[in-house]
Amino acid sequence: MVQVIRTGPIGTNSLIVNLGEDKVFVVDPASCSFCGDEFKVTDFLKKEKKQPVAVVLTHGHFDHVAGLPVLKKVYPDIPVLIHKEDSFLIGSESVLAQKKDLLAVGFEDFLDSVTELPSADCFLEDEKSLFDCMEGFAAELSDTVKASLKKWKVLHTPGHTFGSVCLYNREENTLLSGDTVFYGSCGRTDIGGSALLMEKSLKKIKQITDSTATVYPGHDFCGFKISEFFV
Repeated sequence: MVQVIRTGPIGTNSLIVNLGEDKVFVVDPASCSFCGDEFKVTDFLKKEKKQPVAVVLTHGHFDHVAGLPVLKKVYPDIPVLIHKEDSFLIGSESVLAQKKDLLAVGFEDFLDSVTELPSADCFLEDEKSLFDCMEGFAAELSDTVKASLKKWKVLHTPGHTFGSVCLYNREENTLLSGDTVFYGSCGRTDIGGSALLMEKSLKKIKQITDSTATVYPGHDFCGFKISEFFV
């Protein structure tokens, strides 16, 4: 089951993905003090008595990573996963890159919210499961949770950014699409992306996913079928 928490400056869909027992992984935490929702994700986890085992970033844009500092402060031992191509957008040396993107959209006032981003602990790799990408961080988890992590496959889908990824669970017929696929559109490619790569990534998604897969994108409407995009 995927639960959606809309957070951050552009209504990002921060996702809580259940793995069984009380364990979850968090996708694209965006809550921050700038928006007055700094603890929205962590409060939800505490209220629902869920324990996150990882933070997964579909890409590194400011509106998908602003909640990282708070999440890591509350849960310091959970790993942060991102594709290597976008890893420069988080960590201690990411301020200049984030500033460049914020200037491009006229939102430089948000820079303070992305100046203390933690670095990546592991990298997301195409065709690998989340379990495989987490390396040693999953060693102490139960067999049930490990099996759930193995069902989530990383799809490297550059276009919105060069390190954009989607996560696909064939058994649960679910796609977490980040800013690659939205209801009725795809992500923009003019802020650190490529229209040509986006076209290739959309073809890849169409080939790999089942047409009835339920999609949870990074913004806007969730729960549509992938066939509604590829009409």
